[in-house]
Amino acid sequence: MTVGTSRPTQPQDFHLGPSGCPEAPGIDPDDLPDGLVVADETGRVVCFNRAAVRITAVARADAIGRPLERVLPLEDLKGRRWWTLTDPYGGLATRVGQPERNLLLPGGREVLVSARYVRDVPTGPVRRLVVSLRGTEARRRSERSHAELIATVAHELRSPLTSVKGFTATLLAKWERFTDDQKRLMLETVDADANRVTRLIAELLDISRIDSGRLEVRRQPVDLAAAVRRHVDAHVAAGQTPDRFRVDVTRPLPDLWADPDKVDQVLGNLLENAVRHGEGTVTIDVAPSPSAGEQSGTGTAVTVSDEGPGIPEESMARVFTRFWRGSKRGGTGLGLYIVKGIVEAHGGTITVGRGPGGGAQFRFILPVGTPAHLQ
Repeated sequence: MTVGTSRPTQPQDFHLGPSGCPEAPGIDPDDLPDGLVVADETGRVVCFNRAAVRITAVARADAIGRPLERVLPLEDLKGRRWWTLTDPYGGLATRVGQPERNLLLPGGREVLVSARYVRDVPTGPVRRLVVSLRGTEARRRSERSHAELIATVAHELRSPLTSVKGFTATLLAKWERFTDDQKRLMLETVDADANRVTRLIAELLDISRIDSGRLEVRRQPVDLAAAVRRHVDAHVAAGQTPDRFRVDVTRPLPDLWADPDKVDQVLGNLLENAVRHGEGTVTIDVAPSPSAGEQSGTGTAVTVSDEGPGIPEESMARVFTRFWRGSKRGGTGLGLYIVKGIVEAHGGTITVGRGPGGGAQFRFILPVGTPAHLQ
């Protein structure tokens, strides 16, 4: 990288701002969220905005007018000097820049760097080198989230798979020693644990589709009131007392087109949370409601509330985030995150608050959502 000794004069139509960059009407480099560093045709820094100062810990006065390779002595993860490797001023004249990559500043400080080579004419000499800098905090948060997801999945899978492996190995080795009732009990346990693994894998697939925006909604006519009653009947069959639940339906309900399997997933999660973490009567209210984000037309609102301790005010903003758990009674902490993704994929909304009985109250609204070919 060849560096000259003189600094070119700035264009006459601009004035130098605090960052050292030429100012233009309505543009202030210090307002940019990312670091901006500009070097002139001789390789000396002529612009160093406030974000660049924060990210690199280099004072602006120590940057302006100095060679870029000294202001930003970047190295790649293999320890190679970045400007020597890329040679923006003496390299191929067809290059237009460098894509964003993770580089290191002195002391091991990580920074995301991308560069743009500005030429007056294609294949001409570089007149300006524009460098964008970003901190790695967002990437680190994403990596921590992925690591936490992997750890959670590994923990949740270990228990049922250990059980499945133990029971099947025991049955294969000592089949003749067990009575039919003992065999049935062990096989039922294996079946239940296999279902648990299947549900966890389904949750992971849902999270992947939600994060990538690929969650598909297959709309069909759905009777929400009937779906609620099916879930209540399932809880009663599993041992809950019938008076634990109260279902209120306000009719007439609008014709709802939604994905029945995903609606069942939402209802199942909300009712299970209310039964497991709440107390007293679980009330499910189904009623028509203005569609989310619409001034006219109707949707269907479902409100699930209990009479337990409820959710602390300071935690309500985190209820629909990954890994949030309202208590220590098990669970992956992924259910409500998936519920929110499903509701929003239908164009609806979901909120959390405190119910009349003091417990948690979840309310989601699904718009009518009639397919276009039937309108």
